[in-house]
Amino acid sequence: MVPESSAAEAVNSPHSRIHGFPPLAAPGAHTLLLGSMPSVESLKHRQYYAHPRNAFWPIVTGLLGIPASDYDERARQLTAHGIAVWDVLQDCVRPGSLDSAIDEKTAVANDFPAFFAEQPNIARLFFNGAKAEALFLKRVLPGLGKPFASLPRRRLPSTSPANAGLTLEQKKLAWRAIIEG
Repeated sequence: MVPESSAAEAVNSPHSRIHGFPPLAAPGAHTLLLGSMPSVESLKHRQYYAHPRNAFWPIVTGLLGIPASDYDERARQLTAHGIAVWDVLQDCVRPGSLDSAIDEKTAVANDFPAFFAEQPNIARLFFNGAKAEALFLKRVLPGLGKPFASLPRRRLPSTSPANAGLTLEQKKLAWRAIIEG
């Protein structure tokens, strides 16, 4: 584990290996939202989607009627809705925060078979952007057994501030899929 005082230095170094977080999940989760790897800001704060301009929390809390509150409470309420959050990658080398900067030769996927064994009710997967989907299809899907390899999957527009091609309202409209049957 990187000491907090040097966390920012480590995640900004072009050759430092960065490590993701454990999943946010409660027993009985039915939906899994997957990103690629936490941003520099998220790693510094040790919170999923901590960048103030990332639209993830405004979108999901709005869709689920979760009152805006501190991170721990938002996470608790999100998982109480049966939604889990995780990243495809466990660790990698990535200077900065952009998905395009992930050095795929260094990328190690999270242990999805173990996750699905602990969360057997997961019935659908959503990807927060194209990179998360591509990494999952390349690094995870080939090693998944049935029934998890055949779970319904859908790519949603990235909530990252780097995805400026869509407005917040357009992203919210697409992300409504997580609350629809």
